[in-house]
Amino acid sequence: MTTDLRLAEITPANFETALAIKVRADQEHLVEPVVQSLAEASMWPGVAWPRLILDGDQPVGFLMAFLDIDWLGDGSRSDIRSGLWRLNIDAGAQAKGYGRFAVEQVAEEIRRRGGKVMTVTYHPGADGPQGFYLRLGFKETGEFSDGETVAELVL
Repeated sequence: MTTDLRLAEITPANFETALAIKVRADQEHLVEPVVQSLAEASMWPGVAWPRLILDGDQPVGFLMAFLDIDWLGDGSRSDIRSGLWRLNIDAGAQAKGYGRFAVEQVAEEIRRRGGKVMTVTYHPGADGPQGFYLRLGFKETGEFSDGETVAELVL
């Protein structure tokens, strides 16, 4: 990993590049493909925050955050949360610190917007990313969302 890491907004110029990000075959059941994330982002303008992860000019991953959502979805806005919605690190770029960088960048954006807690959800199980998130300081809340474990990081 170099120190030239950055996030890029998804644009018509890099859309195909973002779609080319693929996790390892054994991870495909753990995270939706980038194309689905971008389709969902189009339905949640102002909430979804999709970004390409670049090392220099080399695309190495994709992330999508959610910002200030009504977690309960009941219109009460009594539980507003922000966090990491998707993280896809390209198969050939894994275990190089790009995932950590992505989490740090989402945390920074949430802090910039006044947030104090970052939420993430992930598939439970030995083959999932639980260890990764726990090593970064996330704590499981005991909640589940759409069958996924919910964890939070105090910012």
